Amino acid sequence: MSMAFMTSFKSFLFLVILLFIISSIRAYQVSHDGRAITINGERRILLSGSIHYPRSTAEMWPDLIKKSKEGGLDAIETYVFWNAHEPSRREYDFSGNLDLIRFLKTIQDEGLYAVLRIGPYVCAEWNYGGFPVWLHNMPGIELRTANTVYMNEMQNFTKLIVDMVKQEKLFASQGGPIILAQIENEYGNAQAAYGDAGKAYVHWCSNMAQSLDVGVPWIMCQQPDAPQPMINTCNGYYCDQFTPNNPNSPKMWTENWTGWFKNWGGKDPLRTAEDLAYSVARFYQTGGTFQNYYMYHGGTNFGRTSGGPYITTTYDYNAPLDEFGNLAQPKYGHLKELHDVLHSMEKVLTNGNVTNTAFENSVAVTMYALDGHSSCFFSNANETTDATITYKGVKYHVPAWSVSILPDCKTEVYNTAKVNTQTSIMVKKSNEAESEPASLQWSWRPERIDDTILLGRGQSSANELLDQKAVNDTSDYLWYMTNVDINNTDPIWSDDMSLRVNGSGHVLHTYVNGKYLGSKWATYGIYNYVFEKKVKLNPGKNHIALLSATVGLQNYGPHFDTIQSGIPGPVEIIGKKGDESIIKDLSSHKWSYTVGLNGISNKLFAQNPKIKTGNWWNSHDVPINRSMTWYKTTFKAPLGNAPVVVDMQGLGKGAAWVNGQSIGRYWPSYLAEGSCSTKTCDYRGPYSADKCTSKCGEPTQRWYHVPRSFLSSDENTLVLFEEFGGNPSFVNFQTVEVGKACGSAYENKTMELSCNGRPITAIRFANFGESDGICGSFAKGKCSSVKDVVSIVQKSCVGKEKCLVHASDSVLGSTNCGNNAKRLLVEAVC
Repeated sequence: MSMAFMTSFKSFLFLVILLFIISSIRAYQVSHDGRAITINGERRILLSGSIHYPRSTAEMWPDLIKKSKEGGLDAIETYVFWNAHEPSRREYDFSGNLDLIRFLKTIQDEGLYAVLRIGPYVCAEWNYGGFPVWLHNMPGIELRTANTVYMNEMQNFTKLIVDMVKQEKLFASQGGPIILAQIENEYGNAQAAYGDAGKAYVHWCSNMAQSLDVGVPWIMCQQPDAPQPMINTCNGYYCDQFTPNNPNSPKMWTENWTGWFKNWGGKDPLRTAEDLAYSVARFYQTGGTFQNYYMYHGGTNFGRTSGGPYITTTYDYNAPLDEFGNLAQPKYGHLKELHDVLHSMEKVLTNGNVTNTAFENSVAVTMYALDGHSSCFFSNANETTDATITYKGVKYHVPAWSVSILPDCKTEVYNTAKVNTQTSIMVKKSNEAESEPASLQWSWRPERIDDTILLGRGQSSANELLDQKAVNDTSDYLWYMTNVDINNTDPIWSDDMSLRVNGSGHVLHTYVNGKYLGSKWATYGIYNYVFEKKVKLNPGKNHIALLSATVGLQNYGPHFDTIQSGIPGPVEIIGKKGDESIIKDLSSHKWSYTVGLNGISNKLFAQNPKIKTGNWWNSHDVPINRSMTWYKTTFKAPLGNAPVVVDMQGLGKGAAWVNGQSIGRYWPSYLAEGSCSTKTCDYRGPYSADKCTSKCGEPTQRWYHVPRSFLSSDENTLVLFEEFGGNPSFVNFQTVEVGKACGSAYENKTMELSCNGRPITAIRFANFGESDGICGSFAKGKCSSVKDVVSIVQKSCVGKEKCLVHASDSVLGSTNCGNNAKRLLVEAVC
């Protein structure tokens, strides 16, 4: 062996050892005790937020994560979406906005931690709860229970994800950002329905997860009987009363619901910044040390990803970052201030001795003390009555349904009911690149349905009505076709015949002998319905074609995976003669099936469709209110970099693509049902999804997100498939921007006002003292400053993108408010 070789080998060995030492130094040791998650032996206060990578684009991730960090978060939490990554068995997709590794590295680049909720059942209002439908169709399978077929598939996917993450060294134990991993999801909410097999399954999940040796703690949410060493965690609007099932598990909150999702026919939800902050402060007051916002950014259900059924394309969730990535003020800013205060108290909250003192009327004081230093929470859980308490000889005012935080137990630094951040009123602005909608020139073509409604040509057949999931959910649409021979001597024959269909698919279109008969669709929460309509049949052979359309598959509940979709039947012809009805059941006839639609199969929406379409698009006599119709136009991208939406007002229901990329289902003709209060939302009292709703009687969703990364700088193409019938001439593109910014600061606080990168052009209102109304309709109250506050604010703010004004007598002038609380309120135009 030569000396040169030995020298080279020693150098190589030294390099390997050096790299090992460096990686060991970079690695985090993540553990926990009964008080908190520990990182490198230090107990931590951790604030996290959910961002689901497939609900935004890879180009949006850096900005979303940067804003999350600036908002005071320590970590980003995400599910992993099995059906998106393995749409067909053993065929995987991690491209584009499914690039999980790129997402995790983006989190790492921003210096944040990550919480990886592998599931792989996720719920999440995601199609089929994240399960691939081919899983349901495997012989002998039962999902989410002790079933060998299912557990083998679940383990295969879970191990795949873990191995991918390990290969990129993304677990904290390898120097990566992932400090926690989750197996299963909210199984405790459904476990009773699975009996002893469910209990066995929970233990199997725990053992399987531990065997993967990820080097960080595993969690199970909503799982009261989570086996050790799993940490059971809480989900909900409030988790201050939650207690872990083991004294060595810290009090953790994996889903603090920042608002709620929307369904077709649903109203706009609103969870106020005050109530959300109250829930967080109460959690940390009562010993919590890890909390995650679900969602911090909700995003968009692109393509066919929304579940439910009947979940909208928007998944805004009333989150601190809105669907498009804008700061949702005041929620974002109010929580940022809370996060900063909690972080400043980390040492005492995680290590201090705790003393609780109860006062009357649901008022409580919690003191954390450590090494001669103390921090306090004053909480008032009364829903209507403010409280004045005396603590250590000093009087403190605590508004109803609020928490005051005093990091030194003397001075109130933060109160959840006192919002010292601006309210941003977002507006839609016209596309300045062209004059829309007039500039949009439409062409059209019909969806080709003759093969199904006239000829009954199918891709497969069966002597039964199939569950629509039998075709692996490759499309929203499934044609059911059959023939029936009836002559005028048949007992059912009469002048009064009807077709009756029991459906659950969630939309049904019926055709008899090539002619459209009628349609019916479900309402949210009630998916079984009966379609019945009079029909004129011919003596002899008659052809029946039924088009079933799903709007997302069930994603939650015990055995949700077995709920039928499509047309479960019966399908019947009913003949009436006087008081007598004769029924002919067609359910066991030979049925032919065709999956999808001709235009979707041939990718008419794509920039390079499967068929030559040039001669098939007609630019003349563009029809309106015509069902089963394709529309196409070109447009210029809106100027600037503000988020882009397309206004679908005037359309019925269908799907849309921009430059070949799906922006999701649309259904603006479905109006929000129910009643909405016209009163200003009162943050006090427990929140529910029906509290503080708005926009009753308006389209459930009118505007649809078009990510900037979908657009080109020159010509862009929009393709629509209109299922119900609508008028595309109203469609236009707009940008989403701050229209008004209303600043707020209580006395001795500093008001920050921003138009999000654009200049402040005018001040419409400014008052220091007491004011009435809400942003957009402020009025002076009982007392005001002696100075002209409008002029003061104008000098500080107009022409600037951002300004600061201190709310004090020295800056704004004295008032005649006496001992009443004073507040600076400003309305600015952007």
